[in-house]
Amino acid sequence: MTARSLAGKTLFITGASRGIGKAIALRAAQDGANVAIAAKTSDPHPKLEGTIYSAAAEIEAAGGRALPLQVDIREEEQIADAVAKTVETFGGIDILVNNASAIQLTGTLETAMKRYDLMHQVNARGTYACSQACLPHLLNARNPHILNLSPPLNMAPHWFKNHVAYTMAKYGMSMCVLGMAEEFRKKGVGVNALWPRTAIATAAMKMLGGGEIPKGCRTVEIMSDAAWYILTSDARQTTGNFFIDDEVLAANGVTDLDKYALVPGEPLMPDFFLD
Repeated sequence: MTARSLAGKTLFITGASRGIGKAIALRAAQDGANVAIAAKTSDPHPKLEGTIYSAAAEIEAAGGRALPLQVDIREEEQIADAVAKTVETFGGIDILVNNASAIQLTGTLETAMKRYDLMHQVNARGTYACSQACLPHLLNARNPHILNLSPPLNMAPHWFKNHVAYTMAKYGMSMCVLGMAEEFRKKGVGVNALWPRTAIATAAMKMLGGGEIPKGCRTVEIMSDAAWYILTSDARQTTGNFFIDDEVLAANGVTDLDKYALVPGEPLMPDFFLD
């Protein structure tokens, strides 16, 4: 049996300049993968660490090849250009990771339509648009995967009541998994979702925590390790799943999760959408 690896594979990852997207890129780079970093940040941001160029340097240092691409996934022309540049540079696309996301946890009366539009354009529409642009190339790849960083479709009202706009936008990404997995099942494209059991230490958590990352988070590596197991699996046998990070690791024999704790021994904060 051949060892599982992403060596030589080309990944197109949205929002890969920081956080979970960058972690997935770095894990792939350790195998010698090619990574197209499709993200907005080209110049250093006053509040957020990382740019497409700093991420590219880290990916190359980790053993991969990187292509930094400034892309606003709300703009389909920019997506098309980025996909074309990726194919021109690396010869194809094997994996799409729809990681880019916008969040605002506000109620109906507190959510400006500009913020509603941003969340829906980035999360639901951006995921759909990137999938549509990459699929012609994925259909020519060996073992092609789409992985959306989105939750199981849990229709319990309490997951809607405090932030209906965000939940709708995030579930739009999950509905892409539900539909596209079935649409492309016979073509051999694995389409899955991955979501964390606990809060993850990212810039978004820092923002939501008022400038401090809560101690009860896990590190981004739990998500990148889980993603690696999904993306190295047989796409024909692995599709239409709403994976949870710790369950993926457990299924692959990884049961000691202490190394992923941001602060060892601290009670873990559960993430949204999981009862």
